[in-house]
Amino acid sequence: MLVLLAGMLLLKGKHYLWFSFGCLAVSILPAYWHFEKREMSTRLLVFLAVIVALGVLGRVPLAAIPNVQLTSFVVIVSAVSLGPEMGFVSGSMMALVSNLFLGQGPWTPWQMLAWGLMGLTTGLLRRSQLKDNVWLLVVWGALWGFWFGWIMDLWYALAYVRPLRVTSFLLAFAGSFLFDALHAATNAVSILLLYRPWRQLMDRLITKYQILPKSMTSGQRHHR
Repeated sequence: MLVLLAGMLLLKGKHYLWFSFGCLAVSILPAYWHFEKREMSTRLLVFLAVIVALGVLGRVPLAAIPNVQLTSFVVIVSAVSLGPEMGFVSGSMMALVSNLFLGQGPWTPWQMLAWGLMGLTTGLLRRSQLKDNVWLLVVWGALWGFWFGWIMDLWYALAYVRPLRVTSFLLAFAGSFLFDALHAATNAVSILLLYRPWRQLMDRLITKYQILPKSMTSGQRHHR
């Protein structure tokens, strides 16, 4: 964000959108490069594919209802079980694959970054006791409903708002409040009702089929 703001000042009102895409590229590509370099079992790849498919199914059928979808829930619950790196990759892939059905565009990399960061930050809870506190995760999911919207508002302002001023950004962010609130409410309700059974199922599958390396599951067993 600091690099983006500095670039906007240096560009003096020109090419904000192209500069923002450059920032997105250098943010997302290293994560995928590291993902490609690591050794992974076929079981893990299949499991990731299933997670991504579930995330897509949580979004595409509900596309007619603005910001009401279960993709964010799938990102959060899977990231808790898989960790930050897999959370980022699965979250960003859900955006890319679901947009094959809903339409690709300049918004796609921003959605990839938003859902990827949601998975990354949630995955950091994997080795802590916080992952067992459902109410904390309800609040976390609600907050990410707004944070996701703010990331997309940033793209909207860079693409369509002229001239770019502080008031322009604030108006763009305020205009999406209702939609962000719907996203936050959907996240909160789905986590409250479904988090425990879904996480138990995912943890059981990961343990039964040895999907993750032992080095990644030892800490998880220690906290149980």
